[in-house]
Amino acid sequence: MLDEEQFRRLAAYGEPEHAEAGRALFTSGERSYDCFLLRTAAVDIVRDATALEPERLLFRAGPGDVLGELSLLTGQQVYLSARVVAAGAVVRIGAARLRQALADQADLADLLMAAFRERREVIRAAPGGPLHILGRGETAETLALRTYLAQFVLPHTWLDASSATGRALMALSGLGDADLPAAVSGGAVLRRATPGVVAEALGLTYRADGRPVDLVVVGAGPAGLAAAVYGASEGLNTVLLDRAGVGGQAAKSARIENYLGFPDGVSGADLTRLAMLQALKFGVKLSAPCAVTGLDLADEHRPVVVLEHGERIPCRAVIAATGADYRRLDLPRWAAFERAGCIRYAASELDVRDFADRPVTVLGGANSAGQAALSLAAQGAGVHLVIRGARLESRMSAYLVDRVRAHPRIRVCPGSTVRELAGDATLTSIVTENAGGHRQRFESRALFCFIGADPGSGWLTGVATDDDGFVRADGPLPFQTSAARVFAVGDLRAGSIKRVAAAAGDGASAVASVHAILAQPAGAEVVATAETYGDVNGAFQRKAG
Repeated sequence: MLDEEQFRRLAAYGEPEHAEAGRALFTSGERSYDCFLLRTAAVDIVRDATALEPERLLFRAGPGDVLGELSLLTGQQVYLSARVVAAGAVVRIGAARLRQALADQADLADLLMAAFRERREVIRAAPGGPLHILGRGETAETLALRTYLAQFVLPHTWLDASSATGRALMALSGLGDADLPAAVSGGAVLRRATPGVVAEALGLTYRADGRPVDLVVVGAGPAGLAAAVYGASEGLNTVLLDRAGVGGQAAKSARIENYLGFPDGVSGADLTRLAMLQALKFGVKLSAPCAVTGLDLADEHRPVVVLEHGERIPCRAVIAATGADYRRLDLPRWAAFERAGCIRYAASELDVRDFADRPVTVLGGANSAGQAALSLAAQGAGVHLVIRGARLESRMSAYLVDRVRAHPRIRVCPGSTVRELAGDATLTSIVTENAGGHRQRFESRALFCFIGADPGSGWLTGVATDDDGFVRADGPLPFQTSAARVFAVGDLRAGSIKRVAAAAGDGASAVASVHAILAQPAGAEVVATAETYGDVNGAFQRKAG
């Protein structure tokens, strides 16, 4: 993988060792592991035996190879074993030194990141897996778990509980229907598994590593990811937290066609997954699910982010990017159909696949609803697109309006809302009502809901908001809130433009304000100038008072 000169440069960040045959360089189940360069040794990378699978050799590495994959950067618990099969010299590179190498050596960083990603995909595609997920595919709890694992590109095997293999694993693990969804990993059985439970088991929840934190970014949508990437790439020790996963609302968009640089369009999940990898490359410490419940501003120069279970993260600055929560209709049985997986707030590949060739309803009139309708129709679904306004053009981009109207499987229902949900265990039909009071029932196996959201600002104790709860960012510095070292970006910010590109721009730009506040002596007046941010028509030349 590396030529001799590149190997020598990377080896300078580690310590040489001699590895005897039979030695385990790392073993599945360990909390973490180091990167190893093989100078003369040969090593087998194996997936350990499970209740369903024998031990499997994934590949044999030899002189010149680098051992490791994305878990080196995520901090995930070790799920493969590395055994020396031919004695020889190796170089051990610890996590901190590996991060330093990635920061210092651009060409090596590109090579290593490409190799880590490729290996993760090979591991994911290999039969069997270190993690088995058991559940019923139609339930909301199972979908949430599978979505989380897909967001983090985590190797796993999905087994429907009604399949022969699923029933066999349930019997071997002592699981019943009441335990689903469940996760089986390394002999451990996790009943009623949630993303948080699995993240804890895999070592993906927040753990302090002893390093002082410069910047905490709360929220891993486009705004938060951009803030984390720019913060870490500009030398700030950056922590990124999200209560659910990665990508925010953008990750739930089936296709984004007007994002700069993607002329063929890109799914929200793919876009935010690439951003996550970019953040890891620059050394961002990413933890999710990780719920933030408060903000301690007792020391104006040292804000403290408070986590759900009481853990505190002191830092020098905070960027709040917690976006907004999906709105729901106040209808009987809404929660029951939501738990059954019949009400969705995204049109990801998993969501669309579940309802191919079936009748569905999409509620909402903005771009996300239009893209969802097109994605579902492309898979053979018959789609009723229910919009409250009289015209699609009111909130939807012109290119989407044309496609929606032209598609034979999409029927637009303007000036309407959903009044009733019907069905037994699952949704079978809905009733809509138009502006004239006329009601109509039609068959629908799912309702995809895109009717807006409410700001996720409840944790921002002591920070000023507008009447609707969106955070005011009208301080002397761009994106600065009423708390000097707290900045608000993306959909959370009052007056923001609800677009992915705008959110990413917010996050990237806010880092300049972070640098400005960190550079100020205690008690000094903060002034934003064109010299600080670059002359953008004087947009940043704002002064307190």
